[in-house]
Amino acid sequence: MRNRLVPRSEWFRFFDEFSRRHSGWLVTVRVLHPSFGSQVEARDLPLAGIVSRADASGPISLHLGTTAERNIEHEIPSPRQIWVELSDQGAEEALGVMSEDGTKTIVEFRVRALPEDFAGR
Repeated sequence: MRNRLVPRSEWFRFFDEFSRRHSGWLVTVRVLHPSFGSQVEARDLPLAGIVSRADASGPISLHLGTTAERNIEHEIPSPRQIWVELSDQGAEEALGVMSEDGTKTIVEFRVRALPEDFAGR
C-alpha cells in the first residue's frame, strides 16, 4: 500500500470526483484525537459525499447515510492535509484528513452498498 497526498489547490475538485466514484460505498469513519484516542464516528454507512469550499478554506464535511433517520454529517475543522491510501493495484481504499490540532479522520471503504443492505432499517 502507498499514500498519495492531495494538494490543497485540488481539494474541491478532488472531493467532487471522489464523491461520485464512491457514492453509496459503505464506509467507517474513525477519529484519532491526540488526547482522546481512537473513536468510531460511523460504521458501515453509505457515502453520500464529501464537501470542501472551492478555495479549500474552512471545514470539510462528510455526508453519510441514505435516509433522514440514518444520516450523519461529520465536520472536520481546520483541515491541513489530505491523503488517499492506495492498494498495490492503485485502488482507493481509505481517505485521511489531518487537522491543525493533530486530529486524524480516517474514512475506510468496504464495498459499494446494495439496496437490500438497508431494507427494513
